[in-house]
Amino acid sequence: MRFRASVAVVSGALALSALSVPAAQAADGGLDLPKSLSSFAGTNSGNGKITGVTVNGGKGVAVGVSKKRITISVTAQRKGGAVGAVALPYRGSFANPSALLVPNEPSSNPCSYGSTTLTCKYTFDLDPKTTVVNEHLTNQDAGAWKIAAFSFKENGDTVSVVENYRSVKFQRAAKLTANAAPEPVRRGANITVTGDLTRANWDTLKYGGFTSGAVKLQYKKQGTTTWKTLKTVSADSRGKVKTTTKASADGHYRLSYGGSTTTGGATSAADFIDVR
Repeated sequence: MRFRASVAVVSGALALSALSVPAAQAADGGLDLPKSLSSFAGTNSGNGKITGVTVNGGKGVAVGVSKKRITISVTAQRKGGAVGAVALPYRGSFANPSALLVPNEPSSNPCSYGSTTLTCKYTFDLDPKTTVVNEHLTNQDAGAWKIAAFSFKENGDTVSVVENYRSVKFQRAAKLTANAAPEPVRRGANITVTGDLTRANWDTLKYGGFTSGAVKLQYKKQGTTTWKTLKTVSADSRGKVKTTTKASADGHYRLSYGGSTTTGGATSAADFIDVR
């Protein structure tokens, strides 16, 4: 993901007034996003201090080959004239980011106010297809992003800034299938489990097979709720998985992939085997 033409760099820091993003509006309609971070970089003082940033409700962010909308909420203290706050994901350095995500236009004031704190919630579109709000995702964008968070006054001047409050992983979504056979099967005989491990390709807008050595074969005995990992196997270069296990009792089999920094996790549907 690359800068949009409307993003400028001023004095070695983000110049947010140059973003073509509608200003977040306060109750009186006079609230602007900060004009520049250059004078406040790295400051998270008691005045307007950032106290929390939550991405996607705390869930992971795995994107397929179409748009995924997420929320990012930021909480700050209402000291120093702070009336709003925002958090922006970026890659590279804070002074010269190589990629930056900006929020969608809020339909109304995105902030709620308590006696001592405020919380603002924005939506962001992650999309491999279009450039309506942000530049489209490409495969090189998968991985860890930093999040800059700041609070600001009604006129847009920043009160408190954190260059890297936390990080978030934007991952290419994965899919996994599983088929156990034969069925029914004689007790003690071999069961063969096959599957396909695929992940989203943000460049081609298709899912394709990929190799991984961390696919787990799991089993849950009929009438129980606990999945047991029988072994860990590999998917080949086409994403094909094939492994065998001994039939012991009626139960369900599935394959599970835990994911990586750039790829989301995936678990197949369960396949029931009748053992006779």
